Amino acid sequence: MSTPVLEAPGKAPAPQKNGRVGGGLLDPKQLITSLPDALRKLNPGTLWRNPVMFIVEIGAVFTTVLAIAEPSFFGWAIVVWLWLTVVFANLAEAVAEGRGKAQAATLRKAKTDTMARLRSGEVVPAPELKQGDVVVVEAGEIIPGDGDVIEGIASVDESAITGESAPVIRESGGDRSAVTGGTKVLSDRIVVKITQKPGESFIDRMIALVEGANRQKTPNEIALNILLAALTIIFLVATVTMQPLAIYSKQINPGVADSLALNGNGVTGVVLVSLLVCLIPTTIGALLSAIGIAGMDRLVQRNVLAMSGRAVEAAGDVSTLLLDKTGTITLGNRQAGEFVPVEGVSEQELAEAAQLSSLADETPEGRSIVIFAKQRYGLRERDVHNAHWIPFTAQTRMSGVDVDGSQIRKGAATAVMKWVRDNGGHPTEQVGHIVDGISASGGTPLVVAEKTKVLGVIHLKDVVKEGMRERFDEMRRMGIRTVMITGDNPLTAKAIADEAGVDDFLAEATPEDKLALIRKEQEGGRLVAMTGDGTNDAPALAQADVGVAMNTGTSAAKEAGNMVDLDSNPTKLIEIVEIGKQLLITRGALTTFSIANDIAKYFAIIPAMFAAVYPGLDALNIMRLHSPQSAILAAVIFNAIVIVALIPLSLRGVRYKPSSASKLLSCNLYLYGLGGIIAPFIGIKLIDLVIQFLPGMS
Repeated sequence: MSTPVLEAPGKAPAPQKNGRVGGGLLDPKQLITSLPDALRKLNPGTLWRNPVMFIVEIGAVFTTVLAIAEPSFFGWAIVVWLWLTVVFANLAEAVAEGRGKAQAATLRKAKTDTMARLRSGEVVPAPELKQGDVVVVEAGEIIPGDGDVIEGIASVDESAITGESAPVIRESGGDRSAVTGGTKVLSDRIVVKITQKPGESFIDRMIALVEGANRQKTPNEIALNILLAALTIIFLVATVTMQPLAIYSKQINPGVADSLALNGNGVTGVVLVSLLVCLIPTTIGALLSAIGIAGMDRLVQRNVLAMSGRAVEAAGDVSTLLLDKTGTITLGNRQAGEFVPVEGVSEQELAEAAQLSSLADETPEGRSIVIFAKQRYGLRERDVHNAHWIPFTAQTRMSGVDVDGSQIRKGAATAVMKWVRDNGGHPTEQVGHIVDGISASGGTPLVVAEKTKVLGVIHLKDVVKEGMRERFDEMRRMGIRTVMITGDNPLTAKAIADEAGVDDFLAEATPEDKLALIRKEQEGGRLVAMTGDGTNDAPALAQADVGVAMNTGTSAAKEAGNMVDLDSNPTKLIEIVEIGKQLLITRGALTTFSIANDIAKYFAIIPAMFAAVYPGLDALNIMRLHSPQSAILAAVIFNAIVIVALIPLSLRGVRYKPSSASKLLSCNLYLYGLGGIIAPFIGIKLIDLVIQFLPGMS
């Protein structure tokens, strides 16, 4: 599989929008396009993976042979509708896969066989790029493969992948260094270290996944398939024994007329196969695969790439959500809003120290401090010689500089004050009061100190996103516990948590703390979901049951997670959980409908087959169908048509409203259980009224 690259260095095709698949759920054009795939799936080597429909296909072959041996309108009508049942089941899966293939077609537009320029100046075919190769990409060129920016900063158009026309910034260092093959550099020049293996680029994996080539059945899907196979075997045994029982009944009651199960000719075989097909759970057996594929497709439509169906299903069972405060719960643009000096220190002196200690801090907060000091206090470019810069890290939670014998640090209150004490200093009580006051107001305090002396506190202000409290209320109704993760101190964290309405919070969190919290939740039997974008998030993303990596994040984060959000929107984790729950509810609803549906079909076929042998069974013929033959044919036709009727629901999914599990179960039983019983009575009766005028139905 080729890698998305340039036609030649310096030239690039026009960027393409990543259009989403549209059209109706049963668009005639889509049905026609999917029909060849449905017919190809009739291959027994493919169909055996679906035991229910495999049995139906065997029955269709068997009845075809019987119809050829003893031709009759009734026999051939049953044969046609049994084959249509199998084709309709395959069509449901083919339509679901076709929607993914349409999505893959838009991704392939970003793939072109071309050349990539190595840093040494050598030009090589992009498919030959190996892990560790370093390529140079300049403005107007397409990035030839997945990798990390190791030099430079550039504006990148990712519309070929995300569908979002707004360019993004990619730069070396930090958590926005990952680039994707097939995206276009709009400005400047970057040097990229390739992290992919040949043929395993991000676009290659996306195409394989949305086409369903790598879709593996989930544990629940496998368990349901086993249950359906067991039910099929039970009904198969029951059906095989029916004719011997009918023959025995005839022997002990010679005066009783023959039943359809006793004729001893080809009609008997056709009838018994019809009975088997109508009794086994063909509806859910036909739609089960389509439901799973459609669940992944709904994520793709929202620009989320699930690495497996297991991840989508796990999202539906999640009981704990870990959400980063910044960018997820709050707007994420914490800005310096005030410098609060301690007694004996001027604001100007604090501003100078805060700016110096923040020059090595590449976080948005650090940059806002530099800008605030420049705008408010007129502190502009300065010459600093022989300085040793201390960059900010998640472990130290500090940044700073050592210059001219002076050591200045800025960072989290506990970290900086511990640093002061370790150097022999003693922070005053005033510092604690300032920190507590800022924290209690929902702000974030950062302490600035010079070795043994605290100079003051920086007040960072943040804002909770609108509507977050309502979203978390919905999570609670779904039985999901929400935990806010933040590097802030406990007071600030509590203020934001109370305002947002989350259930719990983890303050001053390090990567190790996140990992420990996930393991603790999992030990209690809960499934955990979280988002992340940095290399330090990778262990927690790998440990979480649902790990959603941001596309703007590092390659390590994307490799560790089992989902990638192409829009890099941390809030989307809530939508992912809702899609997962919708998948589970859709599967449960259609399973309930299918089983209830089978119960109703008993009343159409059993009385028709045995009323002659057991006259008392006529009391069960509550539909008062025209004849035994019309009753059986009507049931087979309805069994096939209901599959087509439910394809839109399996693709769209059952509408999901946040509520308790018991309420959802009751709703499913009433709506789909009761509906599954009533629908066949109406449908089979209407079909019987139509076909009773056909020849051979008397």
